[in-house]
Order: sequence, then structure tokens, then C-alpha cells
Amino acid sequence: MKRIGEHAIVIGASMAGLLAARGLADFYGTVTVLERDAFPVSDIPRKGVPQGRHAHGLLARGRSVIERFFPGWTDEVVAAGGACGDIAGDVNWIGHGVTLRSAPSDLVGLLASRPVLEGHVRRRLLALPNVRAVENCAVQGLIASEDRAAVKGVRVRIGAIEQAIDADLVVDASGRGSSSPAWLESLGYLRPEEEKIEIGIGYTTRVYRRRPTDLNGKMAVVVAGSGPNWRNGVVLYQTEDRWIVSIGGYFNDHAPDDELLFAAYAGSLPTSEIYDIVAHAEPLSDFVSYRYPANLRRRYERLEKFPKGYLVFGDAVCSFNPVYGQGMTVAAQEAALLQQCLEEGDADLARRFFAAATEAIDVPWDIAVGNDLRHPKVQGARPAKVRFINWYIGRLHLAARHDAELATAFLRVANLEAPPTLLLSPANLMRVIRGNFSQRRRAREANRVGRISEA
Repeated sequence: MKRIGEHAIVIGASMAGLLAARGLADFYGTVTVLERDAFPVSDIPRKGVPQGRHAHGLLARGRSVIERFFPGWTDEVVAAGGACGDIAGDVNWIGHGVTLRSAPSDLVGLLASRPVLEGHVRRRLLALPNVRAVENCAVQGLIASEDRAAVKGVRVRIGAIEQAIDADLVVDASGRGSSSPAWLESLGYLRPEEEKIEIGIGYTTRVYRRRPTDLNGKMAVVVAGSGPNWRNGVVLYQTEDRWIVSIGGYFNDHAPDDELLFAAYAGSLPTSEIYDIVAHAEPLSDFVSYRYPANLRRRYERLEKFPKGYLVFGDAVCSFNPVYGQGMTVAAQEAALLQQCLEEGDADLARRFFAAATEAIDVPWDIAVGNDLRHPKVQGARPAKVRFINWYIGRLHLAARHDAELATAFLRVANLEAPPTLLLSPANLMRVIRGNFSQRRRAREANRVGRISEA
């Protein structure tokens, strides 16, 4: 790798910021991560990551990219109590009211708490000789060149002390609350266009004692919103003796933080598996809740002018409905793309990086927003393409109830390991058609048997 500059700064030490720093570390003499929070001594939730108390699993694509950045990282997380699992074979997936057929696959996911996943990335990153972190550091704004054509560093406050930190490149990975639009405007640039899809998602989480007989040995259950109440729910392996359960819904249809009402809410899901854990397992934590108002995408790639020496990254560019579990994986992909861009030098870096990131974001954005638009209360354009895809995925789920190969193809796309066009290949299209005809034959046969029994 060639040296591009002496110093790069990353704003924010969440997973996106840590992975961005790893992408930069091979090209800059020093990489400094600025974090307004303080890192915990052990892997426990921290204030700066409010969703850290809720269910997290790493998609297959995200795990493989992070593993390439930090060889042996997966084994370290497993040694700390996490677990690797077959995403198709070890998980029960329920979508469109249908349980997908389970079978072994090569899709490897990683289950552990968010603090454990983040903590192991952070320690591996900070073990690199040219990477450092500054905690309790609030970034106040950007330092620009006299002609405002380039960003030259940041102004920060550490405790009561304000100071300037110079850099060749500044990367904003501060999350969906990013100040980049305002900072750019103050330098005379346009704010990026924003796309926002209001969903009013909220979910409630509790940790329970895990017993070896739970879920018939499966490691997780995932329920995607469908049916009349559009509720979502997951039970995920957290450690050998712990489950984490997160359930919730759209537009204030949120799971209550009351034991009986929480169990009743779990009982409304289209599988009894989550209710069985909630109703019978020993609680190991209090209830915690999280609210997420909208999918949000900032279109930096459409800006005609952008300062040199500055990038925006991760949730600061695009944040997705968290029930789809895409955020960490997209951040990992962006970090790999950043490395690829830097291999070609820093000329026109922002334009090249935003163009590459757009391609990585488009698929998960379409998956998240397209599925959310199935909800009748979600406001947004529903062109013919979106309506067709949503209809087709419903037909695919019906066929995948009995077709493990089709179910695995769907999960390969959902895990960002394959493009959505895989599901429209001639072979998979025929599997969907045959599966739906078979489903109708089964229904007709069941009705016929029922009429004979009644007679």
C-alpha cells in the first residue's frame, strides 16, 4: 500500500468509524479516531451507541469483510461467548407470514452482543501502530483552507480545552445525526438532498436465560413484519446461557415494557417460538426500548461541488430501518471500497468514493425501503417496479416454504452476498412458479379432504 498522507481523522468510534479507520490505516502515517464518548473497560453498552442494548447479528457479507480486515476476529468473538452459525440452517426465518424451509448452506453469520462485536473491532484497530483514539472529544466544526476548497482539519473540545487538529483527510462517521450538512453549508457548499421514509419503528428488548432445549437447537428466530399488525421480532443467541429478544412494530405499535403485555405482544407474532421464550424463560435484564423514526439517505454523490480532504461515511450517509440488520455490513463494505479508492490515490477522492458507496447502498436501501413500503401507512412512491418486486417476493416466500434452495437464494440476497437479480434468474423463477402451483394443489387437496370428512 502506498502512503497518501501523514494524518487522517475519523469522527466517531462506532462500527462505521472503526472500520473507516481500518480502511485508512494502510495509507496514512497516523489515523486518529475522535469519539465524544468514553470507551467502557469491558464490552458493555455505552451511551454513544443507544441501540447497543438491543439484538444484533452480523450478516454473512459483513462478517467476511471484517474478517479480511482483522484475520482471526471471528474466532476471537466466538471465544468471548459469541457464536458462528449457518444463517440458512441454524435460523428460523418467517417473512410474509411464511416460515422458510431450513437447510444447510455456506452462509456464515456471527451472533454476539453489539458491545462485543464493536469491542473486538476496536481493540484490533487500536493495536495497529499508527492508529490512536481520543475519547471525550467533541468535534465543533471543520477547518477549511482560505479559499474553502479543502478541509484541513477539525476544531475540537476535549474537556474544557478547545484546540485545532490538522489532517490531510477528515472522515465524518458520526452517525445519522451528522453535522456535515450544516458544516458544508457554513463553508458555502450546498446541503445534500435527503430522502426520508417515515416508519416510526420502535422495539423493546429483554435478555432471558437460554436453555439447550430452546428452539429445538436453533440459534435464532427472525420474524419480518407482515400480516395485519406488521410486527417484527427476533430471538438471537447472545451467549451460551443467554437469549436476547427484541420485538416491536411501526407507527407507535410498540411492544410494552410490562411482563404480561410484552408476552401478549410476542404471542401476536406468526410463530409461537418467541412467545415460548418470553413466557417461560428466566428474565435476566430489565426492559429497554429504542425508537427509530425514518430511513434516511443523504445524496452526497449528487453534489457538484465538494471540498477536497473530506468524506462522509456510514450512517451519516445512509441509515436503514434497523430490523433488517444491514448497517454494520454496509459500513464494512464502504470501508473496503474506501481502500480500493485510496489505492488509486487521493485525486478526486470524494467523487469516486461517493459513487462507489452509492452502488453499495442501493441494494440494501431498496430492500429496506421496498419492504417498508408494503406497510399501508408508510408514505412514499410505489412505482410499478416496487409493486412487482413486493408481489414477487411474496410469491417466492410461499414457494420457499417447501423449497430450501429457493429459501437459501433469498437469504443470500438478504445477506448482501448476491444481487437481487439472482431471485429473478430463470431457474429461480421456475422454482417460484412450480412452488406456487404446488401450494395451490395442496390447498385444494386439503379442502377436498375437509369436505369428505364433514360428509
